Amino acid sequence: MLSLCMIVRDEAERLARCLQSAAAAVDEMIVVDTGSVDETMAIAQAFGAKVFSMPWQNDFAIARNESLRHATGDWVLVLDADETLVADCVPLLRQTIQAEHTLVINLLRQEVGAVQSPYSLVSRLFRRHPDLRFARPYHATIDDAVATLLQQEPTWGVVDLSQVAILHDGYDPVAIARRDKLEKARSVMEGYWQAHPDDPYECSKLGALYVQMGEVERGIQLLQRGLQSPLLKASQMDAPVRYELHYHLGIAHTRLNQLDTAAQHYQAALQQPLMDPLKLGAYNNLGSLCKTTGDLATARQFYEQCLAIDPGFAAGHYNLGTTLRAQGQITDAVTHYQAAIRLQPDHAEAHQNLGVALIKLGQVEAGLASFGRAIALHAQTNPAQAERLRQGLKEMGFAI
Repeated sequence: MLSLCMIVRDEAERLARCLQSAAAAVDEMIVVDTGSVDETMAIAQAFGAKVFSMPWQNDFAIARNESLRHATGDWVLVLDADETLVADCVPLLRQTIQAEHTLVINLLRQEVGAVQSPYSLVSRLFRRHPDLRFARPYHATIDDAVATLLQQEPTWGVVDLSQVAILHDGYDPVAIARRDKLEKARSVMEGYWQAHPDDPYECSKLGALYVQMGEVERGIQLLQRGLQSPLLKASQMDAPVRYELHYHLGIAHTRLNQLDTAAQHYQAALQQPLMDPLKLGAYNNLGSLCKTTGDLATARQFYEQCLAIDPGFAAGHYNLGTTLRAQGQITDAVTHYQAAIRLQPDHAEAHQNLGVALIKLGQVEAGLASFGRAIALHAQTNPAQAERLRQGLKEMGFAI
């Protein structure tokens, strides 16, 4: 028996789609509401979910553990309202949970719309075991409990599934970057880190947050502390944390224009024993470093590696297009710009660069149409850039 466990608050717009995606795969649905004032609870009840309420205690782990408390299945699947279960993966999930000694099944999640890291591996399917509980108030996870249990009962196994099982479409760069949301995350994470200063996972998450918020030097100090932590083991289980520490150090040193150091960290990230989709961010960023330093041939190799791993990686097509254009291969660049746009129709830079390439090929009417779409998209998020494009075209004798 498989139990779906969720925590929700004011998710009326998204909850039905999530529950619909999981309805045929699970045997019961447990939904813990932490204070909704919309129709969230009614929607959950309409799907036959067992709905419980609890006050929000500023701790995701507490809420998730409350959902586990009500589950009766042998296995637990955890989803958020902005996620959906991929139907094609359900038979594989059902088959995998039959293994007698499997404790956790890590699921590949696609971060729809994410530019940097379009895939993540999440421990969201696990055996209902009294010692498996969520920890950490912000990035709630069972991973700490899993590590402890494996030391005590080493006969248990952990399985990584390479087929995408979850689609996460809650990736909104504008919302994520909102200062108030970042400050709230920072406050909760700093409180936990102060009590666990050598925790490499928390060093990774909080260090990355500092870098995102512009406190780059402080972020580097914390990320380095994570790498040097005695708690970071040379084990398969800690490989994702080592990857994240090196990956975010690459981003941080790039911000400081320390490109050689950044490249070393990206290369170290790629050395971690992880499935290739999880490394797309490092491959892509290494390509960008090479392009910045003028090594177009190597940049092209990294971008082609990205597309070999995932032909549907829009950023890979766009970056390969810019590299090919710089190499004078305009027709091939157009092909990849168009691929990026098919995958991500609102990619303003791809429309803009496609316009440049088409005009270079003498296809002026099509090029101006691409510029028009680019200007319309920029106008929604970056009006200044839209105006610069208009003026630039006007100076060239074109009007949009």
